[in-house]
Amino acid sequence: MSPIKPSIKTEIIPTIVVILSILASFYFYANFPAQVATHWNIDGQIDDYSSKLVGAFLIPILIFGLYIMFLALPYLDPKKDRYQEFAKVYHIFKDLIIIFMFLIYLASGLANLGYNVEIGLVVPTLVGLLFIIMGNYMGKIKYNWFMGIRTPWTLSSENVWNKTHRVGGWLFIGLGLTMLTTPILPKTIITPIFFSAIMITVVGSFVYSYILYRNEKK
Repeated sequence: MSPIKPSIKTEIIPTIVVILSILASFYFYANFPAQVATHWNIDGQIDDYSSKLVGAFLIPILIFGLYIMFLALPYLDPKKDRYQEFAKVYHIFKDLIIIFMFLIYLASGLANLGYNVEIGLVVPTLVGLLFIIMGNYMGKIKYNWFMGIRTPWTLSSENVWNKTHRVGGWLFIGLGLTMLTTPILPKTIITPIFFSAIMITVVGSFVYSYILYRNEKK
């Protein structure tokens, strides 16, 4: 029995996105210049280029690989029986990440074709929305080895896992809201605010799970 119960209903969206990304890759390859922008810094300025072969096909290959990975991971997890308890959330996360990757790819591709796409606005907005939605569902992820906030202490205690994910969800939402504000902030403070928000989310989850575990042992 499948741990995540894939069906036409659950796989139609990611399948369509994978197909669209493949079709877009051939269109972009036929129309890209010899060198395409493949990376923008936090201020939205281009800071790296690649060949049009890499620019056109790398992300669609990653999208397809991610989709296969999402299908395979529950079968590889020793805790595979738990996936039935959060199968809906698992499919939501799968769809979100694949759609997010495709939208980033589409935005960068159109920018390379000369369209007026503000990467410095599009990317923080998409990332912010991704973290807000993920944070909203974080507390519903059940004990497993592949998805969620995995620290030595969440993996050692299901009680610690559950409490950490509830708090971690709010941290993710806070990080997402921070990302949404970065395009309107002065450029001089974007970098410190961005990295501070990430550190609060990562370190906060880590430390909180440790404190919970120590208290549980006492």
